[in-house]
Amino acid sequence: MKFVSTRGQAPALGFSDAVATGLAPDGGLFLPETLPDLSTEWSKWGALSYPALCFEFMRRFATDIPADVLRVIVDKSYTTFDHPDIAPLVQLDEQTYVLELFHGPTLAFKDFALQLLGNLYEHQCAVRGQSINVLGATSGDTGSAAIHGLLGKPGTAIFILYPEARTSPLQERQMACTGADNVFALAVNGSFDDAQAALKELFADQAFRTKHRLSAVNSINLARVLAQCVYYLYAFLRLPESTRTETEFVVPTGNFGNVLAGWLLQKMGVPIRSFKVATNQNDILYRLFTTGDYRVSKVEPSLAPSMDIQVSSNFERFLYLSLKRDAAKVREVMQTFKQTGGYTFKNFDKDTFSASRCTDAEIPAIIKDVYARYGYVADPHTACAFVDLAKDRPSVVLATASPAKFPETIVRSIGVEPTHPRLEALKQRPIVNHRLAATPEAIANFVAQHAV
Repeated sequence: MKFVSTRGQAPALGFSDAVATGLAPDGGLFLPETLPDLSTEWSKWGALSYPALCFEFMRRFATDIPADVLRVIVDKSYTTFDHPDIAPLVQLDEQTYVLELFHGPTLAFKDFALQLLGNLYEHQCAVRGQSINVLGATSGDTGSAAIHGLLGKPGTAIFILYPEARTSPLQERQMACTGADNVFALAVNGSFDDAQAALKELFADQAFRTKHRLSAVNSINLARVLAQCVYYLYAFLRLPESTRTETEFVVPTGNFGNVLAGWLLQKMGVPIRSFKVATNQNDILYRLFTTGDYRVSKVEPSLAPSMDIQVSSNFERFLYLSLKRDAAKVREVMQTFKQTGGYTFKNFDKDTFSASRCTDAEIPAIIKDVYARYGYVADPHTACAFVDLAKDRPSVVLATASPAKFPETIVRSIGVEPTHPRLEALKQRPIVNHRLAATPEAIANFVAQHAV
């Protein structure tokens, strides 16, 4: 299988090269040349374990990796999860389910893709005999999950940019207290969007990118999104057959990668009814799906920091497919958005998406209400997804992080302090980070000095 850029001006690549490249040379994002048709396949996979299901799905894309090798890579990726189901589906009442995606090593949904991506990188380094330098920007959970996917792996270095003082204290500790020599936690003086913009400029410098063998770990990386498709399928197969095709997935999201994965699975023939995009007060996606206007506004720090994003990178993949792969139109839209900070779509086709919005003032009350009704503790991001759940159909809420990562908000909401032994151990370790300006020049200088 080959993978093409959403902007249509980069050569098609095989899976391993697309993963290693991350961001396409023309600034676009990679997608499969054609999506596989799973309409006659998915119903046969109901009895598979999570790793076995992941292998069956990923082998449709990773066609340049021998099947026996890919199976080992996939199996290894899910040995670090602390729940036997990997992604347990918890039923709260007749209409409401929670898909728990926080049982990985960093207690957030990003582990599903980044444990796999880390092992794919390790495999590539071994096969090609080359080192790799992995860069990413994070608003909270991506950074720690990416770091723990590459922790101590030979031939790799990982550089993670995060907005200083805008992640939770425990999120920062997960990035800056590893003690690993190949990990560099970079605290930048700006927002996540500032860090992400600087990173994209750095990747656009082809000479620098090639010299230092750079690869992207954000959800701009194709493998990230594909790996996340699997937990939608796993949950779908565990729903009652009688209500499966009527169920809506409700997804807390900022960068649009998480919910895009489910939508891609739908386009491959899995009959998921619909998706609701649940935003916090940084609501660019809510505004897009309710008005057709995609426009940047100021990032406001929130109780759900991983969603404090105004430029949702993966929207470009949705746009490309929605426009029937019209790369020229994608380039036009993205150029206008870059120059003006906005784009208004006439007759915007939102497909099977709807959206909801949640402010900081509402989050503690939602956490309290969910706890009172179900005895269930939701983290602040997951709480955003409980806004206006449908009454006429079942909903699967994606629980994207453990409440133990946000103890201050949980205590404020319900008077109970959630803990986790992995997080408690971090509190005793020193923070080791590097403060940088959120500019391509500052980041490039640091990477050049520490690249492997």
